[in-house]
Amino acid sequence: MNVDNTPDPVIDRDLPTPKTEALAAQAPRKRRWRERIPVVSQLRQSVGLQRGMLVTGLVITGIFVLVAILAPFIAPYSWAQQSVNGVKFGTQQPPSATNLLGTTVSGFDVFSRVIWGSQTALLVILAAIACSIFIGIALGLVSGYFGGWLDRTLVVIADAIYAFPSLLLAIVMSIVISHGQSNLWSGIMATALSITVVFVPQYFRVIRAEVVRVRAEPFVESARVIGVPTGRILTRHVLRNSTRSLPVVITLNASEALLTLAGLGFLGFGIEATSAAEWGYDLNRAIADVTSGIWWTSIFPGLAIVLVVLGITLVGESLNDLSDPRLRTRRRAGGAA
Repeated sequence: MNVDNTPDPVIDRDLPTPKTEALAAQAPRKRRWRERIPVVSQLRQSVGLQRGMLVTGLVITGIFVLVAILAPFIAPYSWAQQSVNGVKFGTQQPPSATNLLGTTVSGFDVFSRVIWGSQTALLVILAAIACSIFIGIALGLVSGYFGGWLDRTLVVIADAIYAFPSLLLAIVMSIVISHGQSNLWSGIMATALSITVVFVPQYFRVIRAEVVRVRAEPFVESARVIGVPTGRILTRHVLRNSTRSLPVVITLNASEALLTLAGLGFLGFGIEATSAAEWGYDLNRAIADVTSGIWWTSIFPGLAIVLVVLGITLVGESLNDLSDPRLRTRRRAGGAA
């Protein structure tokens, strides 16, 4: 009995004692493989206008990739074909049943060159990003982990390259590699390597900053103490935790690679017209047509560049916003309200 004459609560001594397993904290649910895909996981997190932008960008980018892959089946003619059944197309012909989007000043089918141009653009983007990622990650990983004079030297070189205008640097590298003009595969590699020189400092700086942060984590220090080889620490512990920003950088650089490719082609340092279709080159050849009222030779290659860059940029900017936890939380709260 208590002092205030209030009876003590009755405790049932027969209740079963909970087991230790029930009292233990439950392990977090393991994420499915679909939830670990970068774009899919961000799509599940997006709401409202942010989701609309991301979906729109994914649709445009997906169409671009499909058209590039299926170009041999979609395009009615080859990129350099000027006749069918022995009959020439003619030059600067308006859209017709034979040439759906008209012909260029060189007698090429505009529709076919737009379709084949998507394949050239995709190949250059993939080659440029693949080379940039490999070199940038390797240099950033070594520089950020070991530091010292090697880190200072690489940072100075990367900053010096980054200070140059990207298009001007790509022009110089294109002249050095391919002497301004080349065929399909050598032109693709020359353009990709030219863009790689521009992109490597970006990947280097991103990876280096992440590696500097990760190398001070306790699990890295523990791995050093117990004698884990340096190579294993770099690949299994540091690298795996330093690539979270790469999907954002890749999508943003893909649009920049396309613009650089178009700029090189427009200035006459791209791939030869008879070797492959390239949107920048077609725009260059259509400059004189605009003042003559011939609109179809320039509007369709230009529209293709704008749409693809818009789609990739929407994906990149959406991923960039969703990678910020504060912005993601604020958008989610706004969508719920």
